[in-house]
Amino acid sequence: MLKRLTSLCCLTLMAAGTIAAAAPHSDAFESQYKLQEMVVLSRHNIRSPLSGNGSALAKLTPHSWFNWTSAPSELSLRGGELETMMGQYFRKYAVAEGLMPENYQPENGVVRFYANSMQRTIATAQYFSSGMLPVANVKIEHKYAPSKMDPVFNPQLTFVSEAFRAQAMQEISAMGGKDGLQGIGKNMDKQYRLMEKVLDLAKSPAAKKDGMTKFRDDDLKIILDLNKEPAMKGSLKQANSASDAFILQYYEEKDPVKAAFGHKLKQSEWETIASVKDIYGDVLFTAPSVAVNVAHPLLQEMNKELSLKDRKFTFLCGHDSNIASVLAALDAEPYELPDSIEKKTPIGCKLVVEKWAGKDGASYASLNMVYQSTSQLRDREMLDLNNPPKIYPVKLRGLTENKDGLYRLQDVQQRFAEAISAYDKLPKDVPAAEKKAA
Repeated sequence: MLKRLTSLCCLTLMAAGTIAAAAPHSDAFESQYKLQEMVVLSRHNIRSPLSGNGSALAKLTPHSWFNWTSAPSELSLRGGELETMMGQYFRKYAVAEGLMPENYQPENGVVRFYANSMQRTIATAQYFSSGMLPVANVKIEHKYAPSKMDPVFNPQLTFVSEAFRAQAMQEISAMGGKDGLQGIGKNMDKQYRLMEKVLDLAKSPAAKKDGMTKFRDDDLKIILDLNKEPAMKGSLKQANSASDAFILQYYEEKDPVKAAFGHKLKQSEWETIASVKDIYGDVLFTAPSVAVNVAHPLLQEMNKELSLKDRKFTFLCGHDSNIASVLAALDAEPYELPDSIEKKTPIGCKLVVEKWAGKDGASYASLNMVYQSTSQLRDREMLDLNNPPKIYPVKLRGLTENKDGLYRLQDVQQRFAEAISAYDKLPKDVPAAEKKAA
């Protein structure tokens, strides 16, 4: 996706599903398909950690975290710069594909920029729009004053029954294998031991005050309450907070040793640290029942955008939990993104759905994850058609691609419809009278 010189359908894949090379669109492809619309679901770019000095995060290490350029949870200066670069790349791609002219000033309703009402998501959309449509003075749509969660982007449970809880917990527990829910922590020995070392947890305020020198593997608790995000208690939550901060610090801090509090880490070790956050997100947001529940309003929004006749470009800006739950609800195949320490939903990543008009009169669609590699983020590499962001095709279970790697649009829209209707099929409690009769 996303580059005249980069065909999603022509990506060469290695055995593990990683990108080996990005081949250009063939002349045959260009002669058969025309890009009609792009619907982008984006994660915000680099922000400061969600908590500041004096927080539980600060108590996990004797070291001082990076001196952030923004308040807790807000987009950093580097995040704004990187998002502008990504917008510029999308502009070059859209112009090259004939979707819009250079310096496009769209008519009403042709483009839409809609963000969750958090500072980091509004700002990300603003920076992206400045790169993509620099003379259009794009208005970022958001429904509330910052920083309040918009229900469309809020990954909250809007339906909960005891039967739903039981099914969801069964699905989550399956992630731990034979040991069930607590098996999730038991399978994280490698991550926990590395985190303890890099944090110098044994010398931390938490160790001195509370005796916390290790992350436990047997204290995971999941909380599924109505009109709240899925939540957890225990060591995985604490480790996730540190993992998140380390990832962001690694992107911001020039010196990788300083970013690791004086430890010299290999790339694989940074990936191990980042995997804590991936596991945390999977546990809370990707169990099938949970994903269908929390992604419901966003699935409806995306499906609506794909159905609008005159829309050319839609940018929806939310969070990693949004992308993770949408992909799970759509039954995407498992994947691990190459060239990134974050393997599932890297900072600033985009799930991009493209509509293509075929010369045969049919409509087609492609789905791709587009993201800046770790080196592109750390080195602030300029993106263009010769140095694109990373592009990784998303596969949907049960759908068949044509010879050019495209799905039929009606099949993708049907998958959205199925994911949306699955919300109404979530398990409900059996009334007491029916239980008695049974």
